[in-house]
Amino acid sequence: MRPVPVVWRGSSKKPRFFFIIIIYVMENITVSDIIEVLDAIAPRSAAQKWDNVGLQVGHLKWPVRRVMIALDAAPLVVQAACERKIDLLVTHHPLIFRPLSCVDFNTPVGRIVQLSAQHRLAVFSAHTNLDAVAEGLNDILARKIGLFHMQDFIASETPDHNGIGRVGDLPEAHSLSSLAGSLRNLLGGTSVRFSGMPDMMVRRVAICTGSGGSLMDDFLQSGADVFITGDLRYHDARSAEWANVGMIDIGHFASEHLMVNALTERLDGIFRQRDLNVKVEACDLEKDPFIMV
Repeated sequence: MRPVPVVWRGSSKKPRFFFIIIIYVMENITVSDIIEVLDAIAPRSAAQKWDNVGLQVGHLKWPVRRVMIALDAAPLVVQAACERKIDLLVTHHPLIFRPLSCVDFNTPVGRIVQLSAQHRLAVFSAHTNLDAVAEGLNDILARKIGLFHMQDFIASETPDHNGIGRVGDLPEAHSLSSLAGSLRNLLGGTSVRFSGMPDMMVRRVAICTGSGGSLMDDFLQSGADVFITGDLRYHDARSAEWANVGMIDIGHFASEHLMVNALTERLDGIFRQRDLNVKVEACDLEKDPFIMV
């Protein structure tokens, strides 16, 4: 709400009396306005062609006073957002990734769409565009690891945008096993897997948040000593082993959940700078779906 002073001068006869009436003008901040901010951070044109980013559920003209950031639009997250009277849920992974032939309320995605619509909760996704952009998810992970001299791992097909992943150097060489242990502690005690000789020294690092298995051939030709990503397979590990390089699988969740607090802080700073009456909060409910035993 923004106070606007209005002066009323009373009657035209003397003596004149001056009154200042404060009228509160409600700023109608909408889903569209918040999306404009998000598009400035991670333009949708930077997303991969196969991706489905942007508005998943809702209406561009719905008003927004509260925003929540999460990795997934999971049932638990959406239910909590509705209970907390959140107006816009911003997720990394798209709720609707593959085309739907129908919206069946008996399916998990259908129930989420139904619940969101009933509570006027808009759902928006910033996925591979947030991965790629400068200060996006790959840069966040790279800084957390301590990489410098960074460049794109895979060049972008669009000259105006960053590419996929990053390649950079550690301040000093580490053994592969000690780097894997450091990553486990750095990412909150998450279990990690690695392939390669435990005592081999590594310094040049390639990273890709999320699932990087499709980039194994690119990694083997990159000159990097080790590849850090998630969702790697048995044959990826064998390829790295035979090529005398290292590979560390930190898990899909651990490599991407970093975006929740980072995007929350960034949006909060922008809203404060622009004096927008919008509160943004990080979802505190998400856990890795894999349980290590």
